[in-house]
Amino acid sequence: MRTTLDLPKNLIDEAMRITNSKTKSEAIRRALEEVIRKEQRMQLLTLKGKVDLQIDLETLRARDSSF
Repeated sequence: MRTTLDLPKNLIDEAMRITNSKTKSEAIRRALEEVIRKEQRMQLLTLKGKVDLQIDLETLRARDSSF
Protein backbone atom coordinates (compact mmCIF):
# COMPACT_ATOMS: atom_id res chain seq x y z
CA MET A 1 0.00 0.00 0.00
CA ARG A 2 1.45 3.34 -0.95
CA THR A 3 1.32 6.12 1.62
CA THR A 4 2.95 9.52 1.65
CA LEU A 5 4.53 10.44 4.97
CA ASP A 6 6.41 13.49 6.15
CA LEU A 7 9.03 12.07 8.51
CA PRO A 8 12.23 13.65 9.82
CA LYS A 9 15.23 12.48 7.78
CA ASN A 10 17.37 11.93 10.87
CA LEU A 11 14.69 9.64 12.35
CA ILE A 12 14.51 7.50 9.22
CA ASP A 13 18.31 7.41 8.91
CA GLU A 14 18.64 6.25 12.52
CA ALA A 15 15.95 3.60 12.08
CA MET A 16 17.69 2.31 8.96
CA ARG A 17 21.05 2.23 10.73
CA ILE A 18 19.76 0.46 13.85
CA THR A 19 17.72 -2.13 11.96
CA ASN A 20 20.31 -2.61 9.19
CA SER A 21 17.54 -1.91 6.69
CA LYS A 22 18.48 -1.21 3.10
CA THR A 23 15.31 0.76 2.32
CA LYS A 24 13.13 3.26 4.10
CA SER A 25 10.12 0.99 3.63
CA GLU A 26 11.91 -1.90 5.30
CA ALA A 27 12.93 0.27 8.25
CA ILE A 28 9.40 1.60 8.73
CA ARG A 29 7.88 -1.87 8.39
CA ARG A 30 10.26 -3.30 10.99
CA ALA A 31 9.60 -0.39 13.35
CA LEU A 32 5.84 -0.83 13.05
CA GLU A 33 6.11 -4.58 13.61
CA GLU A 34 8.17 -3.97 16.75
CA VAL A 35 5.71 -1.41 18.12
CA ILE A 36 2.83 -3.84 17.53
CA ARG A 37 4.71 -6.72 19.24
CA LYS A 38 5.56 -4.50 22.19
CA GLU A 39 1.98 -3.31 22.63
CA GLN A 40 0.63 -6.87 22.35
CA ARG A 41 3.08 -7.98 25.07
CA MET A 42 1.98 -5.12 27.31
CA GLN A 43 -1.67 -6.07 26.81
CA LEU A 44 -0.90 -9.68 27.74
CA LEU A 45 0.94 -8.53 30.86
CA THR A 46 -2.20 -6.75 32.07
CA LEU A 47 -3.84 -10.20 32.25
CA LYS A 48 -1.13 -11.58 34.55
CA GLY A 49 -2.78 -13.06 37.63
CA LYS A 50 -6.30 -12.54 36.27
CA VAL A 51 -6.73 -15.81 34.38
CA ASP A 52 -7.41 -18.95 36.40
CA LEU A 53 -6.62 -21.97 34.23
CA GLN A 54 -7.33 -24.71 36.81
CA ILE A 55 -4.45 -26.84 35.54
CA ASP A 56 -3.72 -30.16 37.23
CA LEU A 57 -0.05 -31.02 36.66
CA GLU A 58 -0.54 -34.77 37.20
CA THR A 59 -3.31 -34.91 34.59
CA LEU A 60 -1.12 -33.06 32.10
CA ARG A 61 1.79 -35.43 32.73
CA ALA A 62 -0.40 -38.51 32.27
CA ARG A 63 -1.89 -37.13 29.07
CA ASP A 64 1.55 -36.18 27.68
CA SER A 65 2.91 -39.74 28.05
CA SER A 66 0.02 -41.29 26.14
CA PHE A 67 1.17 -39.78 22.80
